[in-house]
Amino acid sequence: MSDTIPSTATDARQVTDLSDHVRAESRRAARRALVSSLGTFVGALAAVLVIWQGAIMVFDLSPYVAKGPVDVWRYFTSDVDAADNRAEVAANLGVTMADALIGFVAGLTLAVLIAILFQLSKGLEAALMPVALLLRTVPLIAFAPVVIMIFGRGFLTTAVMGGIVVLFPALVNIAFGLKGASPQMLDVVTVYGGGAVTRLRKVAMPGSLPAFFAAVRISVPGAITGALLAEWLATGGGIGGVINGYFAQAKFTDMWASVVAVTAVSLVLYNVVAIIENTVLARMGMHPSRRF
Repeated sequence: MSDTIPSTATDARQVTDLSDHVRAESRRAARRALVSSLGTFVGALAAVLVIWQGAIMVFDLSPYVAKGPVDVWRYFTSDVDAADNRAEVAANLGVTMADALIGFVAGLTLAVLIAILFQLSKGLEAALMPVALLLRTVPLIAFAPVVIMIFGRGFLTTAVMGGIVVLFPALVNIAFGLKGASPQMLDVVTVYGGGAVTRLRKVAMPGSLPAFFAAVRISVPGAITGALLAEWLATGGGIGGVINGYFAQAKFTDMWASVVAVTAVSLVLYNVVAIIENTVLARMGMHPSRRF
């Protein structure tokens, strides 16, 4: 009896030490992923600025039409009407972000629901997945006339056009992520009496987290692109709606500032999702999905 108690206490200490070690390693991996993602983000912003200014210099573009980073910075900070400029761009950007959010939520929600249906019904997947892969390659502008004719030029058109851009790439990513579930784990659930829904909930969905994050990451700029197209072709609001007016009135600095603002927000949101993705997956001991 006296030999058993110390042995049990030693085993408990070993388990506790191992658990602490695993948690510490998880935290270190999350910190490394966070630092790496932040470095990538800063590097991407610097590269964009260099390419932007470099393209203007290499192609010797007219300063009347082509505006560089310094011109846009002055437009927002030191021009006489800088405060009005910021307010105007911010108002248009707010409309575009609201439109993008509508398309993002609609498209990603549909993608998750359809991917789940595909996982539960292989016949449905075999029938519809080739169509989804085909539609993924069709430019949104090809759908635009039909969408506008059916839904008009209001909220529904924004939701449909933004949702289309998000839906098909996200659906393909999430569906393939769900299909990548471990067969051994699925067999274990089946042996213990779990059905298709249980296998999906307990194994496939947790295992598809990297693919889901990848779908969210690529959906962010996609939703913004869909919102800009919807505004340009249908609603006339937001940044997508004012760009043509700026060009027609030769307000090139306004045009460049608006494009830079929406591009910067797109880059920031994309990298924020990437940082969250890398940090969470590193903490969970998983690796980001590279499928697009």
